[in-house]
Amino acid sequence: MTRETFDLQLSALNERLLALGTMVTRVQEQAIRALADRNADLANELIAGDHAINQAQHDIEDQCLFLIASQQPVARDLRLIFSISSIAWELERMADHAKGIATLALRLVDQPMLKPLIDIPRMAEKTEDMLRRSLDAFVNRDAEAARQISLEDDAIDQLYDQVFRELLTFMAEDPKTITRATRLIWVAHNLERAADRVTNICERVVFVVTGKMEEIGASKY
Repeated sequence: MTRETFDLQLSALNERLLALGTMVTRVQEQAIRALADRNADLANELIAGDHAINQAQHDIEDQCLFLIASQQPVARDLRLIFSISSIAWELERMADHAKGIATLALRLVDQPMLKPLIDIPRMAEKTEDMLRRSLDAFVNRDAEAARQISLEDDAIDQLYDQVFRELLTFMAEDPKTITRATRLIWVAHNLERAADRVTNICERVVFVVTGKMEEIGASKY
């Protein structure tokens, strides 16, 4: 395989990764919409469509292995290939968190709204924004942007704690709300874990640029 062909295949691999990122952002947005709108059809569609994201991640992983096997990459290229595979895995896990939210939306669909959804959509919007920017940082090989994005995870943690405390208050005041409140806590937990995945992606961006694995975004909260 010539270097030119190798570079073209690396470029195609990058495009596949960005396409997967777009898919994951979309399913998270729709999972929150299914929850807010009590939309069972949308929730079922998201759950059924999870296999497409799994397949996209597997295809990226297979292509990464093919490039390693078919051409002996130099260290910089090898870092990039391994990082693409790792980021694809993080994206697939984020999609699983969105699927979890869709499943919880189904369980809440025929129950009265416990409270207006305010902080949970804020968590989702913030996580989606962090994901988009982390992928931009990957494309631009911008390690400093990745480090800064990872610091924003503290804001997600604070929102999660706020949701948790508020829902505990509901449960303490009225035990009949325990099931609904617990499910909303799990929705928030899925979003908090998705934001942690974005931090992992940011660490991979730093690794691609610097060649060093760093634990970034360590919480000060």
